[in-house]
This record gives sequence, structure tokens and C-alpha cells, in this order.
Amino acid sequence: MNLVILGPPGAGKGTQAARLSEVFSLRHLSSGDVLRAERKKGSALGGRVAKYMDAGELVPDGIIVEVILTQLQDSGGSKGVLLDGFPRTRAQATSLDKVLSGASRRVDLVLSLTVPDELIVDRITGRRICPTCDAVYHVRALPPAERGVCDHDGTPLIHRTDDTEAVVKQRLTAYYEQTSPLEAYYREKGILVEVDGTKDVDGVLEALSAAIRSRLG
Repeated sequence: MNLVILGPPGAGKGTQAARLSEVFSLRHLSSGDVLRAERKKGSALGGRVAKYMDAGELVPDGIIVEVILTQLQDSGGSKGVLLDGFPRTRAQATSLDKVLSGASRRVDLVLSLTVPDELIVDRITGRRICPTCDAVYHVRALPPAERGVCDHDGTPLIHRTDDTEAVVKQRLTAYYEQTSPLEAYYREKGILVEVDGTKDVDGVLEALSAAIRSRLG
């Protein structure tokens, strides 16, 4: 079972991908984590990744697909894979399909989390992060016990400079420009399922799980 999870920044796809991977015994592959891991390995492929990352440039589609394919070849004893953050564009999706087809595999289902822009903006602008342990809070939805201080280690929480309304709206615009053709691509294949991402974490997980079981058994 090979799944893809889509969603705008702040939709909670990283959280849900991690939980779904546990529920269905899937290997969670986050594109950012995979690229950093390949670079750390010091392989020839990792060297090519590092070249672009060090220059502050986007890693080309061909290399990203190659890195993902390398990871796909190692299931790690899982029953399949859940791709998070990849593909991001229609071009990446078609490249992924080609390499999966060559390995007699395919994307079985694409889960798209839908969340209104105003809620995305609220979620991200209200987010506060512990710079020590990376714990995430929200000023209203998930506040720390003591205002402005991490529950785990007492470190003062920070508000990231890119968690502003203006920056979030820019990121949303870029996401929709890239992802609209991608969603159309998977919709044409009949494998795209939209899931309401406005519920609480457990409610979204339940809806995603139900969609998977309904479509794939």
C-alpha cells in the first residue's frame, strides 16, 4: 500500500502522517527528512543533494525522485509507504509514477487535507515553539501551563519570524499554485480523497483511517 498525503502548510499533515504510519504499519517518508538523511550518509547521491542545498537552491525533481525511490526500495519491514511532502508538483507526480511502475508498484491512494485559509493563518500565527526540545504550542488551542514557557524544560517559547500572516498567505498562494494541478492529476486517476482537516487531531485521524479502509480495505 503506497499512500500520499497532501495539505497546505498548517493543515497537520505531518502529525497525521506519523500517526497513520503507526496505525497501518507504513513507512513514513517525509521528503525533507529523506533528503537530509541521504546527504548525511555521504553517498554519491547525497553529495548531489548537498550541492543544491548548500547553494540554497531547490533540489531538482529528478534527484528528489531518485532519493525517494532509493528509500522505497527498502520497506523496512513495513506494509507500504506514506509519502509526506512529496510529490509537490504534477511533474514530480508523473516522475514518481514512472519509477514506481518500473518497480511494479503504484500510488494507491492520495489523501488531501482541506482546511480554510483563515484557520490555517490562525493556526500558524498562533504557533509558539520551544527552541530547545521543538515542542509546539498554540496561544489559544494548546497553551503551555505557564504563559510563554515550555512545559518540558522551562525554555522561553519563540514565535518564528516566518509565522506571520503576510508570510503564511504567501506560502498558501505558492502551495495552491503548485498543488492545484497535482490534485487534478490524481483526481483524474480516481485516487484522490479529500478529508476535512478542521476537526481535532483524533477526529482527523479517524476520518483518514476510514477513507483508507473504505478504498483499500
